[in-house]
Amino acid sequence: MNNASEPSNIVSLSQRLDPSSERGGALLNTVRDIASRRLQLLVNGMFEHVDDALFDLAEKAENNAAQMHYFDGMREVRKRRPAVERAFLAAVTRAIADFATQQRANANPAAGAPLPIGSVELTLVADNELEESLAITSMIGKNETRLTRDLYAVNQRLSVIYGGIRVEDANNPVAPASLTQAFRLAMRELSAEMRVKLIIFKLFDRYVLAALDELYQEINTELVRAGVLPQLRHEVQRSGGAAAPSGVAAAAAAQGAAQIGDVPLADDATSTELLQTLRTLFSARRGGMPENLPVGGPLQVPTVNELIGALSVLQSQAATVGSPLPLRGGTSTTAVMQEVAHLKEQLLTQIGSLRGERPGQVATMDEDTIDLVGMLFEFILEDRNLPAEMQVLLARLQIPYLKAAILDRRLFAHRQHPARRLLDSLADVAKGWSPESDRDHRLHDKVKTIVDALLQEFDDDLTIFDRLNLDLQDFQDQSRRRSELAEQRVAESTRGREKLEQARRRAAKEILTRIGDHSLPPLIHGILSRAWANYMVLTILRQGEESSEFRDSLRFVNDFIASTRPARSLDDRRILRQMLPGIERSLRRGLANVAFQESDIERLLAQLHTYYRHQLGESIPAAEVQAAEESAALPIPDNIQPITETEAALQAEETVPEAEEDTPELRMVHELKPGIWLEFATEGDTIERAKLSWVSPMSGRYLFVNRRGLKVADYAPYELAREIIAGRARVLESTALFDRALDAIVGRLSQPATAAP
Repeated sequence: MNNASEPSNIVSLSQRLDPSSERGGALLNTVRDIASRRLQLLVNGMFEHVDDALFDLAEKAENNAAQMHYFDGMREVRKRRPAVERAFLAAVTRAIADFATQQRANANPAAGAPLPIGSVELTLVADNELEESLAITSMIGKNETRLTRDLYAVNQRLSVIYGGIRVEDANNPVAPASLTQAFRLAMRELSAEMRVKLIIFKLFDRYVLAALDELYQEINTELVRAGVLPQLRHEVQRSGGAAAPSGVAAAAAAQGAAQIGDVPLADDATSTELLQTLRTLFSARRGGMPENLPVGGPLQVPTVNELIGALSVLQSQAATVGSPLPLRGGTSTTAVMQEVAHLKEQLLTQIGSLRGERPGQVATMDEDTIDLVGMLFEFILEDRNLPAEMQVLLARLQIPYLKAAILDRRLFAHRQHPARRLLDSLADVAKGWSPESDRDHRLHDKVKTIVDALLQEFDDDLTIFDRLNLDLQDFQDQSRRRSELAEQRVAESTRGREKLEQARRRAAKEILTRIGDHSLPPLIHGILSRAWANYMVLTILRQGEESSEFRDSLRFVNDFIASTRPARSLDDRRILRQMLPGIERSLRRGLANVAFQESDIERLLAQLHTYYRHQLGESIPAAEVQAAEESAALPIPDNIQPITETEAALQAEETVPEAEEDTPELRMVHELKPGIWLEFATEGDTIERAKLSWVSPMSGRYLFVNRRGLKVADYAPYELAREIIAGRARVLESTALFDRALDAIVGRLSQPATAAP
């Protein structure tokens, strides 16, 4: 037996190490060595599969060019692989070594440190960078969800080593986000096409991130062996069995002021402080009654098992077809809100049925939990961010979430809690739902399936939230891949139309500027405004405005207009004869490029020959001259439309609406970023939800698509601001549902009008 005076090797949350101390430094070195050794093996194994993957893709390539890209990628990977591996491992090692210093330097752990890939706000970036960011964000989210438990334990133990400063997934140097960021930076050593890099990122996900559970387990094992939080409970707490507490009141008394429920204050300082505020507000609302003192004596306080048993019965009733909570549509949210308000009464009644006597009240902590969950779901039913149909579906989850909150009180204190992440994910996918974008009911049915699964299957095993969250993420990934393709096509189509319109305006402006006050014959004007203008548009789109081809097209316009001047002298006629061969060559070449048939070109040139013979003073029958001048049957195909007729028409096209007044709505519009969702009230009071997909760099117009990637609308900034002012458009919140709900609950409880119970 150890002597009582001997120092203990156990390190608890209250015994925080100095990372610069000898023991703290040794533990940091242990973590670094484990990470370096395992990651070196994992990344080495990953690169062993790159060659085979690229070779298989090269064999299946749709054309020779794509095949060469994969072969070039194989050669580049073979050449640069050592540099990429060194850069990755060096970045990880450096991050671990510098982390203690960074933690001490930042009062807020997230401040001053690079944001993880998954939290970077998407802005207008190059298509390749956006594609890479989307792929990486998906990888990080999937693995953070899968590794929640092991990663939570690593975070807590690193928090002790780092002097008690909170460590989360976002600032843990061995978390998926940090490791993926390090690998992304290391990939800069590789000069390869984005399609090749995306393949390597997928392999990094498959062979490195997928094996991180072993890394975290080894780190936890070594730190436990060193005495760092050996009794840390990071597994889901169960209520069953003889060891279950007899009541939450006794458990709360034993926990003391340092904890709320089962959550240490070091777990999530911000959320825990919020919970302390909520408990104070709930206490004030009850008039300062002593906590954990139930009405009618302690014998009536329900145990945890009784609470869970009663909730299970209510949950079973809610899962039946005859449940007052609806399965789809037809029932207003008011009826559901009444069910939310009556839950506490139903719970006490059900406990009375199970034990034979109705308790007067539950323990204070459980009452707070019941009220908090009830207010959470009242917020859901009042949240304009969610469509009404989705509000009703999510409201059915109140009982499962109350069970989860009683089983594991980290639900409200830990942002990465699986149940909390699932509700946030459901709200996020529901935000973009509308009947028009979900005609096949795929999204509605997926949300309903998850709700039904929780109602029918959730007993006391909290791992169901992880499983359902992964299922929802897989569904989102599939939907996102489909919508991104449609969204890309819409953006490309819009971009193409804008380039075409810009080219048409440029061609029209050049032609009208050169015509000026000249009065051109109908034949010459028709060729310039239709056939040649379209050739200039095509030249701008293909070769650009700085190309020699475009300059040649402008020279033709000058020569063509000059050829209409009267040729009265011998010198004038000589100059005109010298110009005609060049005009004919340019016209033949230009018309052939805009899909003129050879027979139409010959007919048009025949009319021009007649016109120029008259210009040169040759004897031509009067009827032939009149026909040439009037050009009643100009042989120009119908698909070659005139792009301009008068200078006034061009000016009308170029007219830009006067600048709108600088309103708060206009400033808000200018701050919108791609990815933000808006709700639009269209004709016939139809509500449509759409995401800002793209902002045109040419016109500044905002392109909106629905969740399937199909175009809903596009607006100029001042037009969108006008729609917001008129109430026909509304920006939806991007903050997670749970965070918004807790802030709203604090605000509601803080108001004097709500102080009374």
